[in-house]
Amino acid sequence: MPRILGVDIPKEKRMDIALTYLYGIGRFQSVRILKDAGIALEKRAKELSEEEVSRIVAAIQKSGLRLEGDLRRDISQNIKRLMDIGSWRGMRHKKGLPVRGQRTRTNARTRKGPRKGGMAVIKKEPEKKAAAAPAAKK
Repeated sequence: MPRILGVDIPKEKRMDIALTYLYGIGRFQSVRILKDAGIALEKRAKELSEEEVSRIVAAIQKSGLRLEGDLRRDISQNIKRLMDIGSWRGMRHKKGLPVRGQRTRTNARTRKGPRKGGMAVIKKEPEKKAAAAPAAKK
């Protein structure tokens, strides 16, 4: 299983798909990186030589993309900045609600979490008359 920039790439996948396991690389970027490195898209990750892996790493570093930890850190800093300045999007992030204008009356379960109890109706159990009746006959 080849390692690229500290991430294990699945060995059975095609290289254009396997590179998308790196955070920050999608299909378009993976195809571009493989063309820059001169590697066929349909080649499997287990078929790569050490020299080809190093060419892929060099192509990724040459592209200047932010990947993995740097990208995650940048995104979290941007969200924190929005929350600090008190913008609308920042407040939505704080409250755990949808940020991009989606409706919340219905269909916001991913952001809001599971439904809370609310006004549930509790039915009373009916009294058991059958058990009391035989005792009265004796």
